[in-house]
Amino acid sequence: MRIFVKICGMTTPEAVAAAAAAGADAVGFVFADSPRSVDVARARALSRALPPGILRVAVFRHPARELALAVREGFRPDWVQSDLADGAALPPGPGDFLPVLRAGDPWPDPLPARLLFEGPVSGSGTVADWDEAARLAQRAEVLLAGGLHPGNVGLAIDRVRPWGVDVRSGVEARRGIKDPEKIQAFIAAARAAARNGGNAA
Repeated sequence: MRIFVKICGMTTPEAVAAAAAAGADAVGFVFADSPRSVDVARARALSRALPPGILRVAVFRHPARELALAVREGFRPDWVQSDLADGAALPPGPGDFLPVLRAGDPWPDPLPARLLFEGPVSGSGTVADWDEAARLAQRAEVLLAGGLHPGNVGLAIDRVRPWGVDVRSGVEARRGIKDPEKIQAFIAAARAAARNGGNAA
């Protein structure tokens, strides 16, 4: 099976380089209240060294329209990630929309074809409800987030069978700063689980 891997909350060139070298499919830049928050100029500078094919994701949570417009014009992300309810409020053309659904939230009807599913609090390291995620993954392409790290991502892939996995705090040396070795280990573990057909090694 093929697994999509996103490394979120980029704040340093070293983290971006590690994600690219290890074969990440996407990297996320946070434009919300967070220790991982960046501005447009910083996100643009950090993403400049990314090779073609790695998606640049702008991560919001209930953004002001002015911020969303500034990111659209100044950063031009490939994807925009934000709460499902934000989709209608975002200005047109900021990139493909990736809606966020949190554990315990009511499922929308109809479900989006693709969504990010995480724990109840973004960026907290809280493990998402894998049983709920597995049920969702039978009906939509689920990018699983929430409490993932190199030691449990293989098991998560085995249990949930998601379309992809997303990590933020689980590959940090300290809050807001990524550890390049943990990034490499996370991607390697996810790829290994995918090669094993979703069975944790």
